[in-house]
Amino acid sequence: MPASTGPTADLKDLRVGDRVEVRGAEEILATLDAHGEHESLPFMPEMLRYCGRQFTVDKVAHKVCDTIGDSGFRRMDNAVHLAGVRCDGSAHGGCQAACLIYWKTAWLKRVDPTTPGPQRAAAPKGMESLLTRASRGQLAADGVETYRCQSTELLRAAPHTLPVRHPGQYIRDVRSGNVSAPWALRAYAVAIVNRIQDLSRRHLPGWLRIRGGRRWRVLRGSGSRTPTGSTCLQPGELVRIRSRSEIERTLNTDLRNRGLGFDAEMTRFCGRTARVARRVERIIDERTGRMLHMRNPCIVLEGIVCEGAYSVNCPRSIPAYWREVWLERVEEDSRDGADVCG
Repeated sequence: MPASTGPTADLKDLRVGDRVEVRGAEEILATLDAHGEHESLPFMPEMLRYCGRQFTVDKVAHKVCDTIGDSGFRRMDNAVHLAGVRCDGSAHGGCQAACLIYWKTAWLKRVDPTTPGPQRAAAPKGMESLLTRASRGQLAADGVETYRCQSTELLRAAPHTLPVRHPGQYIRDVRSGNVSAPWALRAYAVAIVNRIQDLSRRHLPGWLRIRGGRRWRVLRGSGSRTPTGSTCLQPGELVRIRSRSEIERTLNTDLRNRGLGFDAEMTRFCGRTARVARRVERIIDERTGRMLHMRNPCIVLEGIVCEGAYSVNCPRSIPAYWREVWLERVEEDSRDGADVCG
């Protein structure tokens, strides 16, 4: 199937709050190559059910943080995130990462908010099977099935690095409506501080480093063997995120607890209360495409995602993963029944 340039409507000036409609499946198929991709970004089977529906632009996805190779930030072209539209993992082995889906502008069209959306049409023959085949990677050396999704292919879809000191990205953050001007200025200042701290660790003796060369708001782990524990938290329960000092005592020198990292973005939520959204037991490893099965399930809390405050305004809104030892249950008068570990 030859690739095409797809719909020609210019949506490069989309802003947060704009109303768009996901094009019909047949129109989208015309934009995809033989691998089910447009500009190296997969159109995943989970996205088909949104064809013909209208949404509000939540963020302009002009950059992404590299969680695969840790190369920093990369430029993404012609893509947005739509409000509330996350991958449910149904075509990827039940992955529970719930990533925000990327939508290429070729897959969208601008609409009047008062205009009702069309009735959804069935996908063209063979489209779903094409997307399903494209969602599978090569078998691993040990014969285990691997997966391909937007997250595993991000480095191809965003091949160019974006220096954190480049002011243009912060201007675009504001112009697109992703963040306010004060928020963007703070992100820029944090990026400069982190750059200075990185350089100090490489080139200065320990006694000359500020706060030991630690990055902004990064904690200091200490334990060589980190504690674990299960409180059988279930969806809907109210919890309080423990203090920074309490969480520090559960981290090793790599700021991990049983392999799960605690980053600076998560420190912003210490002391807050939130409800448990779900227990996460399996996610796709973005580096290998293999399904990871967690021996110690982690917790996702309602409404708590990475906001990019200390991460150059990254718009990915990745859910924060919490160990149960980082949380304490808040008893409610209305609670009844016993806790059951799922």
